Amino acid sequence: MRTVIATVLILLGLAGCAGSTSKGMLAADAPRALPPSGPVSVSWSDPAKFTEITTSGNAWAAAQGDWLVQLAQYMRRQAERQLPPGYRLELTILDIKRAGQYEPWLGVDRQNVRIVRDIYPPRMKVRFRELNAQGQVVAEGERSLTDPGFLVSSGMLNDSDPLRYEKRMIDSWLRREFAARAAAR
Repeated sequence: MRTVIATVLILLGLAGCAGSTSKGMLAADAPRALPPSGPVSVSWSDPAKFTEITTSGNAWAAAQGDWLVQLAQYMRRQAERQLPPGYRLELTILDIKRAGQYEPWLGVDRQNVRIVRDIYPPRMKVRFRELNAQGQVVAEGERSLTDPGFLVSSGMLNDSDPLRYEKRMIDSWLRREFAARAAAR
């Protein structure tokens, strides 16, 4: 009987080790940037240190999926629209807290459900550097983005998009940050 139990424990241990080498966003060899393409580059710091993971109430569920890559791709696409021809933009995502929160105290059946309430707005910290056609730095800095009115704001992108609140916050920042400068040129 002990041999059977020992064998089962060894197999479970091996299965756990095999599962830990997945290519999730928290893996040591996971990408930390989008592949180079076009005038906008997007990279990010270690997602394991993002507020989304460290304070989510369910770090495992918060780390699931490719939401970080989706947000980075969205940022690139939207930022490209704001840049004048010949300009380049380097974006680094320093921290993210998605809208909503896991509330495991609501019970086992809801521990993997993101609860969206107005007290859990989306937040993001971004570093940027904008370069003109000659390669000179036009603007740079760090910005802390948030959308405290995310549930009452109009203009929903897509009601079924799980990243709709974060995307709207990104759009708002890009308009404020880059459109005003572009108009002044």
